[in-house]
Amino acid sequence: MARFNKVQVLTAMKETGMVPVFFNSDIDICKQVIKACYMGGVRVFEFTNRGDFAHELFGDLVKWAAKECPELILGAGTVIDAPTAVLYLQLGANFIVGPNFNPEIAPVCNRRLVPYSPGCGSVSEMSDAQAAGCDVTKVFPAGNVGGPSFVKNVLGPLRWSNIMVTGAVSPDEENLTNWIKAGVLCVGMGSKLFPKDVIAAKNWQYITDKCIEALGYIAKARS
Repeated sequence: MARFNKVQVLTAMKETGMVPVFFNSDIDICKQVIKACYMGGVRVFEFTNRGDFAHELFGDLVKWAAKECPELILGAGTVIDAPTAVLYLQLGANFIVGPNFNPEIAPVCNRRLVPYSPGCGSVSEMSDAQAAGCDVTKVFPAGNVGGPSFVKNVLGPLRWSNIMVTGAVSPDEENLTNWIKAGVLCVGMGSKLFPKDVIAAKNWQYITDKCIEALGYIAKARS
């Protein structure tokens, strides 16, 4: 069962403005990365369902995070079907994210009052997802769909939308400022926040520093 309710999840997404996205088959690396982000001010983290036995890692991380990062809201991403959503909800996922919109996932999450943020690439997809009860829709792949201008234009007719963008997001001031000024609720960030050489070198302080820096740019852009 989720430790955080829907209001807490959506509020944390809005207040921090950034959701790191990460997967590694080594649970110790996952713990170090999550802890580094947490120390950098991150309060919402997406663990991606991309490797074999990923759900087993997730279950262990949920229990670990409850003790080591008590304010962290941990969710599962790359969820493309309802059975997988159920699996992660049973393991304690506080939110579900997908690269696509699957209308079968929405009622599964709605019954538990757990946010489902599906990937959308058009106004029609976003509107359909909202009608299904999705409070936050993810524009993906954000860079290919149209970038900040797409978000800005969508918010014209769908001005009530809460948009998260993933893809083509990097932890530098210009990039983050462009997304925030376009009107996104938050950004999702993966490889640009966790370079392979940094993970290989186990330079966890780099990740903490980069999170502090990125969150600072987001706060500045909002002000």
